[in-house]
Amino acid sequence: MKIGITCYPSMGGSGIVATELGLEMAKRGHEVHFITSNMPFRMREPVPNVTFHQVDVNQYSVFQYPPYDITLSAKIADVINEYDLEILHMHYAVPHAICGILAKQISGKDVKIMTTLHGTDITVLGYDTSLQSAIRFGIEKSDVVTSVSNSLKEETYEIIQPNKEIETIYNFVQEDSFPQVYNTQLRRDYGIEDDEKVIVFVSNFRKVKRVQDVVESFYKVNKQVKSKLLLIGDGPELQVARDRIKELGIENHVLYLGKQDKVNIFYQMSDLTFLLSEKESFGLVLLEAMLTGVVPIGSNAGGIKEVIKDGVTGYTVEVGDTDMASERAIALLTNPKLYKEMQTAMIKDVKQRFSSQVVADQYEASYQQMLGE
Repeated sequence: MKIGITCYPSMGGSGIVATELGLEMAKRGHEVHFITSNMPFRMREPVPNVTFHQVDVNQYSVFQYPPYDITLSAKIADVINEYDLEILHMHYAVPHAICGILAKQISGKDVKIMTTLHGTDITVLGYDTSLQSAIRFGIEKSDVVTSVSNSLKEETYEIIQPNKEIETIYNFVQEDSFPQVYNTQLRRDYGIEDDEKVIVFVSNFRKVKRVQDVVESFYKVNKQVKSKLLLIGDGPELQVARDRIKELGIENHVLYLGKQDKVNIFYQMSDLTFLLSEKESFGLVLLEAMLTGVVPIGSNAGGIKEVIKDGVTGYTVEVGDTDMASERAIALLTNPKLYKEMQTAMIKDVKQRFSSQVVADQYEASYQQMLGE
């Protein structure tokens, strides 16, 4: 098959999954074309069967804002015609699905369009009434629409109310990138003592991530368990977290590690991860940590409760319940038998439900169905 993929080429979950899926399709012998504003984050080296087409957006005085959507549509149309693309896989309903639909019309070719909903296009943009009709159009005019969780699918039907069947296909993690290794030496390099437990939090530090809940939960854990908190990432709420950490007097127990390309290294020195978000369509950082062997505690928001099987592969708590989050963490960190049982069940479950092969098979079958194969 000849597949065009458009996504945001950043470190966000949607861009990572879109890129990894394209690379997996290329491994299977399909011809893959990434049509994006920059080289996708996870494309670190040349790959056979993969071509990157950069969308260059120029500024013209006639436009108040750079015409990204129009330029992207025109570029996709050019690639459709030049390479005889059969499928466009657009990640996000707006603007990408809309651009794919326009590109199809510009090209005049009967290319099939799959749109994958990742979250922000529904959970944030979907509440903007000025965009709802455009989102609905993008969904309904796509040949196939997928969602990364059942929770997001249900929210799409509730907010956007499209007349379209939506299929849930979960996100996945490329196993080779997240080996199950416990890096004792790296812990020592970062000044972490052998008897200290490590809790890791990876985030873009936006309000929706409820960073203050992570800090409060860790504070309660730290009073009873010798521990360190790793904060990885950057964003507007990082300073809020810093201020609260200083107020609580736990600065010496927190490491600020900023943005990191290879977060897998830090999972390898961690025992537990928190994701206590107010909204979360899936929670790819959970999956990455779990595959590495780090047991999660998450809120019961959105797709988190689909990734974590409460009491089996980790724990989920009510949004804002830092008491329960800390209690669950303390129970795990002070009971090696419980921790090992949960870790074993977690790794088995992740490999069964979220493996790259399982998820890629689902997408590949959907592509073939679109083409009538």
